[in-house]
Amino acid sequence: MVTVEGLTKWYGSQCAVDHISFTAKPGEILGFLGPNGAGKSTTMKMITSYIGQDEGKVQVCGFDTRENAMESRSKIGYLPEHNPLYKDMYVKEFLAFAAGIHRLDAPATRIAKVIEMTGLGKEQHKPIHALSKGYRQRVGLAQAMLHDPEVLILDEPTSGLDMNQLADIRALIRDLGKEKTVLFSTHIMQEVQALCDRVIIINEGKLVADDPIGELQNRIKGENLITVRFLEKNYVVQELKGITGVQRVETKDNEVKIYADAGRDVRPDVFRLCAGKGWVILEMAQEKLSVEYIFQKLTKSKHD
Repeated sequence: MVTVEGLTKWYGSQCAVDHISFTAKPGEILGFLGPNGAGKSTTMKMITSYIGQDEGKVQVCGFDTRENAMESRSKIGYLPEHNPLYKDMYVKEFLAFAAGIHRLDAPATRIAKVIEMTGLGKEQHKPIHALSKGYRQRVGLAQAMLHDPEVLILDEPTSGLDMNQLADIRALIRDLGKEKTVLFSTHIMQEVQALCDRVIIINEGKLVADDPIGELQNRIKGENLITVRFLEKNYVVQELKGITGVQRVETKDNEVKIYADAGRDVRPDVFRLCAGKGWVILEMAQEKLSVEYIFQKLTKSKHD
């Protein structure tokens, strides 16, 4: 488990992380989201003891990161956003070097296992500088997993992967999340919905959401989403906007998204309007607000 209490970091006069608190539990993939500059990477660096906090407390598997820094670090596997690798080393050589740092008892066995898990078998005898960005990312992930840590902190772990690699790494992270604590940062909202059990969102250093993925939409008050797909693009937006309770309407070709007041089901009114106008509806459904939309609403600058 990772426990964060009142974590704060200042850079001069700027508060990068502002008294945030949360927990990440074993068997849980926790999505850690925020716009650029929100304080995500700074928070991850403080959890790993890479940098120190100015205020607050972090515990990893019961070890305080200040008082028991070496013990807490031994429990963590960390893949930073900018993956630091010794590019002149060969893949297997680099992992052997990392295994030596961790003082693993049976390094060859463990290296073979993480190479298999991360799909590096065909690349293991290549120098790291000869690998694609996606395979370099896999090497970083293999290094993070090498000592079989109880906590994995992954900062943009799928950066640079193609679609096939993405599916493989997602499946691996999902399997790891069944028994480990995984703190997972990404800008790809589809990954959040596909992988995460819970989501934390920070904005301007402050915690603005901490919810199970299925309850995140409750953070957005006063909105209900209806999606309508028409046979033809013959609808009139202004008339749809005129329906009582409708806040706004978004269109894309034959599909219309209607945002209405919370708790108000406008589907009967939409149907009656369309039937009267002769606009043929192929499909109409009430939907949950997407993670991407919720993220944008919660992190939108006051000055935007």
